[in-house]
Amino acid sequence: MKFASLAAILAGVLTMALSAAPAFAHDDAHFDKVKSPNGGQLRQAGPYHYELVTARDGTDAKESPVVVYVSDDGGKKVSTAGASGTATILSGKAKATTALVPDGDNRMKGIAKYAPTPGMKVVVSIALSGKQPEQARFTPLAMAKDAHTDHKH
Repeated sequence: MKFASLAAILAGVLTMALSAAPAFAHDDAHFDKVKSPNGGQLRQAGPYHYELVTARDGTDAKESPVVVYVSDDGGKKVSTAGASGTATILSGKAKATTALVPDGDNRMKGIAKYAPTPGMKVVVSIALSGKQPEQARFTPLAMAKDAHTDHKH
């Protein structure tokens, strides 16, 4: 009987400790070392991971796709059905904004006129169906290029 009581107390303490622990979030430096599934840049957005894929070639502004893949912390695809979002692209002195719409599975896609320059910055905001919007900031062409980019998450 004492064993059952002790086990119950320990289970309660463990449950309280785990529920009080803050959610683990990765920083940008961590994501820049992780090989992304679709060749884009990864960022944390609340409880989700966003992977931004943009045009990479050319220096002239032209209509190009902006694609964001949404997954959970374990890398599992998160459905974007019913989601809405925006991507704001800052490239040089130019600013472009595009609506992001569901594009199958865990993708959001838009088209914007932008120049894919090394200093380009992109702010992505996505509201999944029934959820509050989550935001992430990217520097997709300034990703870290070191020996660690081949690591899996």
